[in-house]
Amino acid sequence: MSVSSVNPPRIEFPCDYPVKVVGRSGEHFERLVIEVFERHAPGFDQRAVRVRASGKGTFSAMTVTITATGPEQLRALHQDLMATGVVQMVI
Repeated sequence: MSVSSVNPPRIEFPCDYPVKVVGRSGEHFERLVIEVFERHAPGFDQRAVRVRASGKGTFSAMTVTITATGPEQLRALHQDLMATGVVQMVI
């Protein structure tokens, strides 16, 4: 069986969906990321947001879990996060 013939598992929406966002450390980064998530997943639990700094403290990785409603929401969230200019990567 080739890799191309294997279908990835389908996500059933709505579901809890963790999103990791990486960017340069700083209060501006964290605040901006939270604002974008609030637009796309209003009311998500901000107390559950996890932030981890890189070894030298230059970058931060934020993990935000939302209730994802569908692939359109996730695409729009990714696009808006990348458009901030402070986000380096969204996983």
